[in-house]
Amino acid sequence: MPKIKAEKKSRNHVEVAKQGILFNKGFGQHILKNPLIIQAMVEKAAIRSTDVVLEIGPGTGNMTVKLLEKTNKVIACEIDTRLVAELQKRVQGTPHQSHLQIMVGDVLKMELPFFHVCVANIPYQISSPLVFKLLLHRPFFRCAVLMFQREFAQRLVAKPGDKLYCRLSINTQLLARVDLLMKVGKNNFRPPPKVESSVVRIEPINPPPPINFKEWDGLTRIAFIRKNKTLSAVFKQSMMLTSLEKNYRVHCSLKNQEVPTDFDIKKYVDDILLGCGYSDKRARTMDIDDFLVVLHAFNASGIHFAGS
Repeated sequence: MPKIKAEKKSRNHVEVAKQGILFNKGFGQHILKNPLIIQAMVEKAAIRSTDVVLEIGPGTGNMTVKLLEKTNKVIACEIDTRLVAELQKRVQGTPHQSHLQIMVGDVLKMELPFFHVCVANIPYQISSPLVFKLLLHRPFFRCAVLMFQREFAQRLVAKPGDKLYCRLSINTQLLARVDLLMKVGKNNFRPPPKVESSVVRIEPINPPPPINFKEWDGLTRIAFIRKNKTLSAVFKQSMMLTSLEKNYRVHCSLKNQEVPTDFDIKKYVDDILLGCGYSDKRARTMDIDDFLVVLHAFNASGIHFAGS
């Protein structure tokens, strides 16, 4: 039995030696190896020769090389210095070398450069924060073609009433048009991930809706805590009411308005929900227009969610 284990270990080492690098699971590294999928993603991005293309997590450069064939400028963001060295080695001495800029570090912590298009097979654990970092980035980019875990991709496009409809769905769809492009099986990666994947195209809505996104995000954060409960029930939680009352008192102070001594935040919130007709509605069935009505009703009554 020990002999078999030793052979297995030996085979693993041979595989690692063949691929030249041991991938870091902590960084969510799964290299997309199927050239047909890489080609399809690049084509779906409709890249122009004058575009600046942003790639996140270039890995060993399979996608990067295809992007460089389409445009004069690719900016690749990579956290793993070993892969940066591999990528530099791959383009060294080729006509592409001068057209590739590599930014080393955590993409969530760095200031993103100007770009027209983003194409990436991203580490799945940063999917949600990265989507909103991209969508709130200015100036606007034209589109992003991104590989996600399949369930995450399905959440991005879910509609009111769908099982997977959530805060991610409505917040993304407020800021962008999202389309599912293709499904990608786990065997198209090295090493294969434990989940299936999908490619999504995200196109920011430009100009964006004229609302304060922090206010919007604060409201949807509360409403989707219990998406199957009525808004009236969700807004009864004491910690959240305390926070809203604090925000209300700050608002009144700035407006030089007195807060009545018998002020009851719970009743005040109930009255707002009843007044706009959404007391018995549930987040899981509400669309963007519904939430805009509720947000306007709260804000018009001096209740704010930013910082709540």
